Amino acid sequence: MGCGRVGATLAKEFQDLGHTVAVIDQDREAFRRLGADFNGQTVAGVGFDRDTLIEAGIERADAFAAVSNGDNSNILAARVARETYGVKSVVARIYDPARAEIYQRLGIPTVATVAWTTDQILRRLLPSGSRSEWQDPSGRVQLAEVHLHPDWYGEVASIIEKNTDSRLAFITRLGEGIIPDEHTVLQEGDVIHVLVDEKNLLATEKALSQPPGERA
Repeated sequence: MGCGRVGATLAKEFQDLGHTVAVIDQDREAFRRLGADFNGQTVAGVGFDRDTLIEAGIERADAFAAVSNGDNSNILAARVARETYGVKSVVARIYDPARAEIYQRLGIPTVATVAWTTDQILRRLLPSGSRSEWQDPSGRVQLAEVHLHPDWYGEVASIIEKNTDSRLAFITRLGEGIIPDEHTVLQEGDVIHVLVDEKNLLATEKALSQPPGERA
C-alpha cells in the first residue's frame, strides 16, 4: 500500500524476484512511478478498505507492506492485513519513531522512515539466508544480518553464540542499534547482526533458521 518512491521501488524489486505484485494507492497518478515495465496489478483506493484489499488479492497474499505517507493509515492497513486476513509477513512504515514501540507490541513490525531502506523492508517481508553488511579486505570475516526462527524469541541473546560459530555484534531493535549484554533478551522484530568466518556463514544461517538446540 502506497506508491510513493519507497512503494514503487519495493513493487519493482518484488516483481524482479518473480513475485506477483499488487499496488494500492488513492492517487492513480502515483502509479506512473512504476514505469512501463511493471506488469503487476494497480488498485486505486484506500489501503485499509475491505473491498480495495480484496480487489488487490489480500486473501491470497503472502506479504503486505504499508508504506504510504500517513502513519495512521499504514498502521490501520497493516493491522487489517494481519488480523483480518491472516497475512503472516506484514510491515508498516511510520514517520514518528516514538510510536514504534506501541505498534510493535501490537504485533506489527514498524520501520522508521530515516533508518530503513527499501532493501531492509524487503528483507523483513521475505527473510531468507543472510545479508553481508561488511567484510574485511581478505573477505574472510563478515558482518552479516541473519534471520531467526521464531522460537529464539524470549531467549537470552548470548544463546546465539552458544549455538553457532559466530559472535553477536549488535541488535537493531525498533530502528535503533543496541549492544547486547548478559541480560539482553531476544524480541520479535529484532534484526540480528553477527560477526562470522565466511566458511561458517552457511552453518550459522542453518542453525539460526531452526529452533535453539537443533543444531546439526
